[in-house]
Amino acid sequence: MFRFLFKLLLFVIVLTAAFLAYGLLLPTGPQSQQLVQLKPGSSARRIAADLKQAGIIRSEYAFLLWHYLRGHRSLKAGEYAFDHPAGAREVYDRIARGDIYFHTVVVPEGFNIFDVASAIDAAGLGSHDDFLHIARTQTTLVRDLDPKAPSLEGYLFPDTYHFTRTQSLHDIAAAMVHRFRQAIHEIGVNGDLHTIVTMASIVEKETAVPEERPVVASVFHNRMARNMVLATDPSVIYAALLNNRYRGTIYQSDLQFNSPYNTYRTAGLPPGPICNPGRASLLAAMHPAATEYLYFVSDNQGHHRFARTQQEHSVNVAAYRHAVGQGR
Repeated sequence: MFRFLFKLLLFVIVLTAAFLAYGLLLPTGPQSQQLVQLKPGSSARRIAADLKQAGIIRSEYAFLLWHYLRGHRSLKAGEYAFDHPAGAREVYDRIARGDIYFHTVVVPEGFNIFDVASAIDAAGLGSHDDFLHIARTQTTLVRDLDPKAPSLEGYLFPDTYHFTRTQSLHDIAAAMVHRFRQAIHEIGVNGDLHTIVTMASIVEKETAVPEERPVVASVFHNRMARNMVLATDPSVIYAALLNNRYRGTIYQSDLQFNSPYNTYRTAGLPPGPICNPGRASLLAAMHPAATEYLYFVSDNQGHHRFARTQQEHSVNVAAYRHAVGQGR
């Protein structure tokens, strides 16, 4: 009887070892990246079942047995990326340490809230329209910085971000605003922040050349000092975007469109920023160059020609049109 029980016990041990080896050690899983979402509040049993259904582990029971042998370690909810066959122990260890997947969102200088919403959507973190709603309504995130802010435009600081699916769209917007706060602290921004960021957003849209930004800022400061309209095309585009009428180019009807963002019709700065400016444009808005320029136009080579008078500007415009006509 004793020998029979010993053999039975040995058989059970061997069978258990084989089961564990099959379920825990033999690799399985995808050959290319597969994302699996483990919902917050999921039990170990639910997590094991989800992993098995997704084809990430061979046996949910082996996974659970390992979980119990490991002392019921805390398993972290979140989204996980699996891109190669792996044993269940490796999968278990990743989930126990919370090796969750981060989605990268790149916000370049000059992106407006519509562009940021598209980037969020493309990263799979939420819909374009839902993020746009957050950006348009959650001004409490910047109320202490800018009580007049009509939206979060201008305060979603350009940077490379890494977000998880467990973060809400509000969390994502708040992270970008937090980065803005860090940036203005590093720069040492002082003065009327609403005016600085609005001016910086126009400068950002008008030139991508760092050394030109203080000069461009000086043009707009000079025009405002003379009560001239700013007449900046990016503000016309923004007015069209806000009203769902932008068609990829500026038409005469856009120049005549009645909007406080249309700086061809309305004097002074628009009611708020027209994009999210970077560090260089913020500095340019704070410290414009000392010039007498009132006009500028592209040279069709990535830079601009600046002018003090309408006559000089007309010559520069003619040179630009000639360059365009010559294809250079």
